[in-house]
Amino acid sequence: MSSAERAYEHTKHRIIRGELPGGTLLSEGVVCQELGISRTPVHEAFLRLAAEQLLTLESRKGAVVRRMSPSESADVLEMREAVEASAATRALRGGPRPDLVPVLDDLLRDQADAIAEHDVDRFVDADDAFHTAVVAAAENPVAVHFTRLLHDRQQRLRHQLIRVRPEQLHPALDQHRALARAVAAGDAARYAEVLRDHVAGHRGAL
Repeated sequence: MSSAERAYEHTKHRIIRGELPGGTLLSEGVVCQELGISRTPVHEAFLRLAAEQLLTLESRKGAVVRRMSPSESADVLEMREAVEASAATRALRGGPRPDLVPVLDDLLRDQADAIAEHDVDRFVDADDAFHTAVVAAAENPVAVHFTRLLHDRQQRLRHQLIRVRPEQLHPALDQHRALARAVAAGDAARYAEVLRDHVAGHRGAL
């Protein structure tokens, strides 16, 4: 991994996980010291993060972590629900998916363990893998592409919402279990219904 890639991944990881909340001022010099690299690759990383709308580069202030507005968060949730519901309908149109059920069951166990260990990062990563697996099962490259475009914003939003309302971890796991049961039954309508409630819970926390 190049120095610029290291600086990019390091800073992006901290933004998405909420360690650097919106409005935080970032110094290229501080990142240089943290990683033991020169300023040029850090500057390149900041330019890349600005292009991805995670940073705002201001001439006087320097780099500022971009805030996610309530309207942007709502837009992300709306698109995420639309893409996933459509993908689930396609994935389940042939009936139950016994090939997908073990994958989802493993992720449900991972989420349950994460709750027991108070590991929010692990829970969020398993959450992402769960929903991504359903989209991938549709074998629709366009749906997968849109999911990737939404990924960083969605992960950042997941971290924000869970840290604001940690009591939602158990209900979220229960809803994931209901989604998995819908996949096992080949019931796309039920999947869409539970997904709607799942996303509505996130909207209520905005």
